Parts: sequence; structure tokens; C-alpha cells
Amino acid sequence: MQREELDIKGKILDVNIIQKILPHRYPFLLVDRIIESSEKRIVGIKNVTINEPFFQGHFPGQPIMPGVLIIEAMAQVGGVGALNMPDNLDKIAYFLSIKEAKFRKVVVPGDQLVIEVDVLKTKLSIMRIRAVAKVAGEVVAEAELMFAFVTPNK
Repeated sequence: MQREELDIKGKILDVNIIQKILPHRYPFLLVDRIIESSEKRIVGIKNVTINEPFFQGHFPGQPIMPGVLIIEAMAQVGGVGALNMPDNLDKIAYFLSIKEAKFRKVVVPGDQLVIEVDVLKTKLSIMRIRAVAKVAGEVVAEAELMFAFVTPNK
């Protein structure tokens, strides 16, 4: 049974709606809220707390959010919009490439990541996006990401 497309354009989405779209769950769901959504742009929030499991080892005494998880949070924000498109319902997104990833500042407990994603190109089951993560209006990370949408084995 295929999941129905949700009307998310222009709406604020809480984590309950996000979980209806994304397959990710604790401890790997890295999007807390969507605050803006349209066909070509989506903006999400990740509240970073000391309770994140990765802070136990990255780094003891000086907790810093790993850059790869910032990239993953960017991908998940993009995935909320992309996996809600009619052609991608009930699919999962696989990374194809990560280009021009840059990390400008560290992200620490108490920060709120605001992740802005713009769709650059969609062709068949492939999508390319540009993502920028900000804390307090300052860019902390950015990258161009490409995904393939695949029907999972059941």
C-alpha cells in the first residue's frame, strides 16, 4: 500500500508529520521541524542538545556535532520535500554524491541549526540540491548533494 502525498507546501511541520515522510528514527532522525516548504525550497530546524548520543565520544569535554551528521541533517531536510513528491512516495533516498562540502564553524550543544535547501535539478529518480546550515544567521556548513530514489526491498 502506497503512502499518500501530504499537503506540506507553506506549512510548519512538527516531528510527527516529518516521521510520516522520512524513514529515519531515533537516534538518526536529525530534523525537528520544517518551517518553510515549497516545490523548490524547504527550510528545517535541528535543535542540538547535549543529550545527542554522538556527544559521548565527539569529543569528551568539548562536544562538537560531527560534520557528517550536519550533512546528514541537510539531506534529511531535503528528503522531507523530495520523499513527499508523488513519484517518490514509499521510496528511500541514497546518496550519490556530496560536492563542495565546507564546514565554517563548529556546532555545539544549545545551537539551533537552520537548514535551507534549494532544489537545483530533478531528472527521473535523481535530485540535486544545495544546502546551507546556519546557526544564529551565520553559515556553519554548506554542500551540494545528489540522491537517487529507490524502492526498498521488503
